Amino acid sequence: MTSCSRNSNEPVNETPDTEGRYASPPCMAQEIAPDYFDPLGVDPEQARDVARWRKAERTRLLDARRELGVETLRASGTALIGHLMDFLEPRIAASQVRLVSAYWPIKSEPDLRPLLDMLIERGIDVCLPLVETLKAPLVFRRWTRDTKMVRGHWNIPVPSPDAPVCQPDLMLSPLVGWDKAGYRLGYGGGYFDRTLEAAAASRPFVIGVGLQSAELPTIFPQPHDIGMDAIVTEAGLQGTWSK
Repeated sequence: MTSCSRNSNEPVNETPDTEGRYASPPCMAQEIAPDYFDPLGVDPEQARDVARWRKAERTRLLDARRELGVETLRASGTALIGHLMDFLEPRIAASQVRLVSAYWPIKSEPDLRPLLDMLIERGIDVCLPLVETLKAPLVFRRWTRDTKMVRGHWNIPVPSPDAPVCQPDLMLSPLVGWDKAGYRLGYGGGYFDRTLEAAAASRPFVIGVGLQSAELPTIFPQPHDIGMDAIVTEAGLQGTWSK
């Protein structure tokens, strides 16, 4: 077993009426920019509004993805694999990546399983995430071509309990939606955020992987949301936010 670790809105007019103050008070910002959102000033009603909005957007985006059809999703998967390998190759060459967490495709996600074989051929170990305890961080278990798979949470195929537990240094995270600030709209369970929060200093480098058509102006990030280090779609690399 290998165990690796590594460690807008447009701003309000800043023409001052007095030094250090905005021309309009910050509390009026939402009237200037209709999509203004302050992630540090969340109240319960606002959080409920965001949760309802996310649920509706999640449904819309998943419906749209299902309607793309098998051939379009296959082509998107092929393009995604190519862009991911372009991103990973120099990091593999520099020994910055040794163990990658991928995921089994569900709910019309582009199929990235051929990428797992490519990584293994380059000497990279692969693991898959699974839910072993509800509302707890994910557990990662080693995957190879010979790994016995069982049905896990949400009926997703996962490595059997006898597969070794691993700690990835790079994680691929599926996107239902995403924004240009690097935030991810997932399936709503909160498992990836819990996992990254628990990882703290040993947190893996995280690449959000999804479709270009799933881009949103913002996901209205909440204090618990953790941004991606990079986002890749079938159109290529959309941005990097890691330090």
